Amino acid sequence: MNLTIFSGPPSSGKTSVILKTIASLQSRDIRVGVVKFDCLYTDDDVAYEKAGVPVKKGLSGALCPDHFFASNIEEIVRWGNHAGLDLLISESAGLCNRCSPYIKDIKGVCVIDNLSGINTPKKIGPMLKSADLVVITKGDIVSQAEREVFASRVSSVNPKAVTMHVNGLTGQGAYELGTLIYDKSQRVDSVQGMQLRFPMPAALCSYCLGETRIGEAFQMGNVKKMDLGVDGK
Repeated sequence: MNLTIFSGPPSSGKTSVILKTIASLQSRDIRVGVVKFDCLYTDDDVAYEKAGVPVKKGLSGALCPDHFFASNIEEIVRWGNHAGLDLLISESAGLCNRCSPYIKDIKGVCVIDNLSGINTPKKIGPMLKSADLVVITKGDIVSQAEREVFASRVSSVNPKAVTMHVNGLTGQGAYELGTLIYDKSQRVDSVQGMQLRFPMPAALCSYCLGETRIGEAFQMGNVKKMDLGVDGK
């Protein structure tokens, strides 16, 4: 079974791109399944079910969705192999630009849209910088010049990645994306022992453990303070 991990900012078009790509893969008799990670709510699993795609949904609740991903991906891979999938796609919640739910030696795809702002590629961090493929969406809404400038900004942040445009509405570019994410020679029986490409955001402070009161007296653990030049601090 192949495994590909999709991530990207909220509303960048991840699900639409994945659905169009799956349609192109299904036309080649490739059996694809999806696991959708999110925080509080998602109905994307319904869209996958309507397309005849085996799907599992995981809601992290109060936990960081990418920590939740790392804690559950081994069981998800076991499910995909048991279901006889040729390709399993993991779609992240995409809520934290600092996160990077990619695994070494497993293909990682970052989806980013042209409408997010010209400086957005610099703000995203390892989610973009460590991706193998960068998919730019919503290019039909902006001019050709804007598409080229935005793609140039993406390439300056991650020059090693393959950058391509995919239209989540028409499916233009989805077939090409499908040929890049599915590799017959790859076989993933288990991800146990594999490593994340980049460490998750450091956590475990008092607020992680349920504290709601504000103030130094209630802060403990991994706490980072700003240098404001006030009161000698």
